[in-house]
Amino acid sequence: MDFPVTFQLFGKTILAHPVFETVGIFIGMRFYFYLKRKSEKLPFNTSAAVLIGATAGALIGSKLIGNLENPYVFFNDFNFKRFWTNNTIVGGLAFGLIGVELAKKIVGHKESTGDLIVYPLILAMIIGRIGCFLTGIHEETYGLPTTSIFGMHLGDEYLRHPVALYEIAFLLFMWFELKMIGRNNKYVSGFLFKLFMLSYFSFRFFLDFIKPKIEIVGNLGTIQLVCLSMIIYYIYVLKNGRNLIQPKIIKL
Repeated sequence: MDFPVTFQLFGKTILAHPVFETVGIFIGMRFYFYLKRKSEKLPFNTSAAVLIGATAGALIGSKLIGNLENPYVFFNDFNFKRFWTNNTIVGGLAFGLIGVELAKKIVGHKESTGDLIVYPLILAMIIGRIGCFLTGIHEETYGLPTTSIFGMHLGDEYLRHPVALYEIAFLLFMWFELKMIGRNNKYVSGFLFKLFMLSYFSFRFFLDFIKPKIEIVGNLGTIQLVCLSMIIYYIYVLKNGRNLIQPKIIKL
């Protein structure tokens, strides 16, 4: 396979990454609405507010954190085109969460709404990561050179960690694990989402040690600092959460 993989659309050459990213978002959203019709009973105003909050937060966060991966360029040589094209799912997840929580406060909704989005989110991320892998080293979604058996040629002379494939494997594992955990309806609504977020941010924190990055604090990059903040947040939430297990109904 030659990297990067490209497509010809309307006479233009387009990288695989944005194509798969767009397809992933579309399919993930369709899957979400399918699940929503089957199970969710939220009022329209609440549902619309949550969706708008999540979308706006994810859009802002993905681009802001994506650009802050290299803060020196961002602050000293700002370019709008570069700002708009730089994205990271870590920023999207973190700020999407903030957007949802703000939207819920505005409409006065206190219950968790996260579990419904978990599997559509995982599906969209898997499809997007296929695009990352097919793009090779053309965008900064590749791994450091390695001598391990997992090393692959991704478009240059080095054997590199195929970090996109590592992430796909992790997401498939999380899908299976969350299905197993949620099978008996033991936990309250929102627990699976919190568990997924804690697991993913932990995974990304360690994965980024084998990815190129600008070191901001110690040997940690911007994405790792965001991940660390979210890990601490979700450990606090889960540790201090009350009634994570649904109370048993006693039949008289």
